Amino acid sequence: MSLTSIADYNANGWRADVDKTERAAFYCSELEAGRVLLFKDTPFDLPQAHRDFLLSQKQTDSVFHKNISYRPKKKAIRGISSGSDSVRMREIMERYSAEVTRFISDFLAPYAGNLELDFASFRPLEEKGRDLKLKKRNDLLHVDSFPTRPTKGARILRVFTNINPTESRVWNIAEPFDLLAERYALKAELPKFAANTSNGFLKILGLSDHSAYDKFMLHFHDYLKANTDFQANCDRVRLEFPPRATWLVFTDGVPHAALSGQFALEHTYIVPIAALVNAQKAPISILEKICERKLSE
Repeated sequence: MSLTSIADYNANGWRADVDKTERAAFYCSELEAGRVLLFKDTPFDLPQAHRDFLLSQKQTDSVFHKNISYRPKKKAIRGISSGSDSVRMREIMERYSAEVTRFISDFLAPYAGNLELDFASFRPLEEKGRDLKLKKRNDLLHVDSFPTRPTKGARILRVFTNINPTESRVWNIAEPFDLLAERYALKAELPKFAANTSNGFLKILGLSDHSAYDKFMLHFHDYLKANTDFQANCDRVRLEFPPRATWLVFTDGVPHAALSGQFALEHTYIVPIAALVNAQKAPISILEKICERKLSE
């Protein structure tokens, strides 16, 4: 089973009878091994008034193709449609970001102090039936890599919350990264990326800081989406996240696809290798073992 339901932590914090240090380390190891952690109710404060405001945002796919994003470091909102209350949206997303960060720092204590805040987003559109180009389709199994935000091997931790009051958000997830890489990394030309570890003049000029790992993972994201055999025949598990549920997953290591669902919040964090409980489970470690070369430069 790829899903772990959490029963010893809720919006009030840890249950009184548990060893917080031991459990936090255990849940970090579960995440790093490719499991999805599920809270059936939101484990942080998300006021109903904020949910109601978000649910009132009526973006349509014909005029709005991106999620509404919030950038915590700049306290900036991007992607909001004209006519919406951008000030109110920014206030809600700022409070949401602070609450999720407080929760993560407590629940996953081994990562506390080492988390890099990445973007948060609100996803108001129905995932099912969206007309998107292949590389942008969320309903195809893929692992995450960010074109403009290279990690050099640090991990991508994402926290999702379904604020839809009536409908579940439905995902597929596939085999863990070690099995995925064993089957497809060489076919996706990992050695070619490993051999080209330098960015040449672009790196000298400061125009590119993508490591060999980042370049391969961007390619692997697209490779998996375009691989019809993988999409049709790989082993997968269907997960349904009910209203109010929150789930955590390292999306760089768990192939995932969003099949349906509307109205979700999401926050991304970058977790450095040094903060991990088991760095050998990180995709960069698995890929370096396969190609026998360093990929972080």
